[in-house]
Amino acid sequence: MTDPRALYHATIVKHDREPLHEGPLANATHVATVDNPLCGDVVTIRVVVEDGVIIDAAFEARGCSLARAGASMVTSRAIGNTPRAMHELAATVEQLVAAAPDAPVPPDLGELEAFVPVRAFKSRRSCACLGFRAIDAALR
Repeated sequence: MTDPRALYHATIVKHDREPLHEGPLANATHVATVDNPLCGDVVTIRVVVEDGVIIDAAFEARGCSLARAGASMVTSRAIGNTPRAMHELAATVEQLVAAAPDAPVPPDLGELEAFVPVRAFKSRRSCACLGFRAIDAALR
């Protein structure tokens, strides 16, 4: 059995306790809310897109540290990026956490590599992906 403490990598803890871009975003042009009915986690992502670029992003989340950290990370990555880049990032994170625990880790993930231990906990994969699913839905 994999050690559950591996889920609480320092990066996850930091984004949960000191989240970036948390709160309302009154001028949002795109909004989506996703939830995990199995555990009750809910994440709402709001973004402002101008001229094909995300110029602002924010989230509101109720749930576990994985859901909150993912929302913090995705909003941080969104600002200055294109909707297409965020769709690709969401797909990358989904593939990352769905891979076998011993599968190779893609290069250049940056702090998203903190989600690798989630692979060993099938029930927690959705928690880690909620923010990424929300931004993907908002930008569709």
